[in-house]
Amino acid sequence: MADEDFAEWAMTYSQRTNRSLAGSRLRPEREQPASAFRDAAVQWGVTVSADADDTDTGAETDVNTEGTASIALDVREVQDARTLSGKDAIDYAERHMPVMRTLMAELRSGTDFNGLRIAVCLVLEPKTAVLLRQLKAAGAMVGVFADPSETDQRVADQLRREGITVEADARWTAEQAQAGALRLLDTIAPHIIIDDGASFARLAAAKRPDLLDGLIGVAEETTSGVRAFQAMQDAGALTFPVVAVNDSVLKTGFDNAHGTGETCVTTVQQLLGARCFQDASVTVIGYGPVGRGFALRVRALGANVTICDTDPVAALKAVFDGFDALDINEAVVDADIVVSATGVRHTITVEHMRLMRERAVLSVIGGIANEIALDDIPGFHHDNTQPVSAIAVPDGPTLTLLAQGDGVNYTAGGGNPIEIMDLSFAVQVSAVHHLLAHRSGQHRLPPQVHRLSAASDRHIAAIALRTRGLSASHATADNGYDWRLTRFDDTV
Repeated sequence: MADEDFAEWAMTYSQRTNRSLAGSRLRPEREQPASAFRDAAVQWGVTVSADADDTDTGAETDVNTEGTASIALDVREVQDARTLSGKDAIDYAERHMPVMRTLMAELRSGTDFNGLRIAVCLVLEPKTAVLLRQLKAAGAMVGVFADPSETDQRVADQLRREGITVEADARWTAEQAQAGALRLLDTIAPHIIIDDGASFARLAAAKRPDLLDGLIGVAEETTSGVRAFQAMQDAGALTFPVVAVNDSVLKTGFDNAHGTGETCVTTVQQLLGARCFQDASVTVIGYGPVGRGFALRVRALGANVTICDTDPVAALKAVFDGFDALDINEAVVDADIVVSATGVRHTITVEHMRLMRERAVLSVIGGIANEIALDDIPGFHHDNTQPVSAIAVPDGPTLTLLAQGDGVNYTAGGGNPIEIMDLSFAVQVSAVHHLLAHRSGQHRLPPQVHRLSAASDRHIAAIALRTRGLSASHATADNGYDWRLTRFDDTV
């Protein structure tokens, strides 16, 4: 394996399989990779096995002899999951999502899902379809809405065949999409909403307020959505409980940092070339989990990374991670690639774009509508058939725009890896269970933003370790702890 091949390998494996590299073990088939490859892999989050395995030359397996999620060095024979039929793509994802399946089996034994009406507003792709299948199999009536730019049509068509209500079509206009969202609300009259960006629940509050009387609560997937619900709560406008799924450490710490951070990198590679980050000047705006996950990985691919964050603490963290931290006006001037990772509208304004160099690349990772101020560019219209396009900035340069300014990994790629979404959707399932368990009586949740307990995260993490043949350590049952005991007393 040549020293410079890690970038090509990571892009190919990630985009073909939609499997997570981070947290996996690389299994060399016959010989160890070159040292530069190994170093980049370790920086990425991959464990490289010490010994080559001559007995198994298959390109993809689930676990090695220790049970750890295992991936192969040779990607030439890897099945390209993007070419599978809708049914096969969902089945493929389901095979690699044991955590959610295990948790659902546990919860179904003590929770009645029969007759529960659940409306889902998420990116519609194979992993989401697994969540929908699991809820339907438990007895719930399930329906899903997705924006046209976030709809995998083969998945939408397959779910309709399986009896799930689908209001999603990649060919829809914006007006048709809103009409579809309202139809789903009218059809499902949901007890629970699983939301992305707080968009669906806010649509219900604005356009179908009568439905809120039957709403048990909302499980919110994203940072931007939790921020919106918190603002509603602060304004006294939140009339239903919301479980902040995003605030679970198994969501933010894995989905955001590893899932989005990883697949945004490999999707940009897919669009611009496997070695597009080599020696490139990259500005990352926002140093939360998404921005950090992206920055660490493009550095592993040879990029020179500068961080911009309005929070001095986040900027200082970036410095201690080995990055420069600068003001956005300074950082974008000489950047080859600028990415926004904030989830905040107009993070990159027209004034910022005017400062950028000709043909610089502009992208959103994660993302909400108009995180880049494209609504201030005269004549700009979304065209989801153009993953790479040019935008002429008034009185400024012509820039290269990726994914029409939408989140690049889920609009131009396959979205977050399967194993990562297995954790996130396990948290979603826990949120649904929490809402059901506290729907009435003295334990009824008040209309505010709620967080799941640390015990819930630990339980899901324990399942995830167990499915990999691993475990956390154990604590001494009685370590003699007494708050009155000090270092002066605890002597030999």
